[in-house]
Amino acid sequence: MLSVLRDRTYRHLFAAQVVALAGTGLATVALGLLAYDLAGPAAGSVLGTALAIKMAAYVGIAPVVAALAHRIPRRRLLVAADLARAAVALGLPFVTSVWQVYLLIFVLQAASATFTPAFQSVIPEVLPDERDYTRALSLSRLAYDTESLVSPALAAGLLALVGYRWLFWGTVVGFVASAVLVVSAVLPVAAARTAAGGGRSGSGEASATGGPARTPSLAARSLDGLRLFLSVPRLRALLALDLAVAAGGAMVIVNTVVYVRDRLGRSAGDVPLALGAYGGGSMVVALLLPRVLERVADRRVMLPAAFGIAGLLAVLAVLTTTGGGGGGDGGGGGGGWRWPALLAVWAGLGAAGSLILTPGGRLLRAAVPAAELPAAFTAQFSLSHGCWLLAYPLAGWLGATAGLPAATVALGVLALGSALLATRAWRPDRVARPAAADRPARVARRRRTAPGASLPR
Repeated sequence: MLSVLRDRTYRHLFAAQVVALAGTGLATVALGLLAYDLAGPAAGSVLGTALAIKMAAYVGIAPVVAALAHRIPRRRLLVAADLARAAVALGLPFVTSVWQVYLLIFVLQAASATFTPAFQSVIPEVLPDERDYTRALSLSRLAYDTESLVSPALAAGLLALVGYRWLFWGTVVGFVASAVLVVSAVLPVAAARTAAGGGRSGSGEASATGGPARTPSLAARSLDGLRLFLSVPRLRALLALDLAVAAGGAMVIVNTVVYVRDRLGRSAGDVPLALGAYGGGSMVVALLLPRVLERVADRRVMLPAAFGIAGLLAVLAVLTTTGGGGGGDGGGGGGGWRWPALLAVWAGLGAAGSLILTPGGRLLRAAVPAAELPAAFTAQFSLSHGCWLLAYPLAGWLGATAGLPAATVALGVLALGSALLATRAWRPDRVARPAAADRPARVARRRRTAPGASLPR
């Protein structure tokens, strides 16, 4: 897997991703402590609102920013987003009101909604070889999972020496270092040209009628990637798979503390252990998946994983209704057998999520031409976070009002329905797809043999 780091450009981009993730992890810990300073017992509502703002920015801002930035070379765009995030982190230690937190979080997440899709769309051009790109996707997944485990420990070590507001300075350092590493990377000329030309619509290429291509409006460019997802069956399947991942992940992120503290009666120190099981399952898959995908098609990995999420949530529903709260299940306290069972389910959900998320970039790259990759990655980023915006309230609000069993069943049904929709959209005969370069010829052949036929899928 580490062989892809021999490529200097990718090595610098991956290092930029890692240091930015470390900075984000420090900010996450510091933000929770800042919210408690400002709101006391109401800190949970502050963080919940901040999370909603984050998801709203991801869903609504990413397509608009991508449309506005279509003439900016991606290296400049990435650096500008990093510097904007650093500026926001620089201001967070000095806030004195909750509304200031909300404003800065919105700006921070808008910058992240600019950075992440642009970053993702560059990697396929830096590593055009399929095997190298697969390794890069696994390495990226591993970086995310490692950050979720290492950043809290790093923050805890720093908090033993300095106040929490100093953690925001670590965030600033992370984003500035990321910008420096992006500047030091030499991106492919094709990537810059695609960004500058805005893909197929703004590149100045001839239209299908032979005349110059008409420059699309801002609204049209904003919706270009969304239309792409609705028109390509495999991308509709990817969206459904993202919803299945969100169903399982939302249960873990929102309700781990409820299961550990209330249902099992265990200590607060066991909460990170449970979250670590989820991250550990994801990491194991990220390490093993490149070799698997050399022999097995993406479809045979991703679709069973979606059904696996539904099955694990069904097991969790049984686990939730078995025994009483506070570990009173006859197992000697501390949850008895239900504690290792919960860890196993959490690890399984992490592994299943990684089986879907890791190959997602491969699926996206194979489904669209290179000129459409920025719009496609932006749409995927926005729509996938829309899935989380739907799953979070189901896991939290439904769990609080109707109970954890009802929330677990609802999310399990959502995951099962998503898996069925993905299976229906992603037919086996659509797995093998010619290269994007052959697309015009295939369109012409289909039009000659079947007038009025739909565009290639």
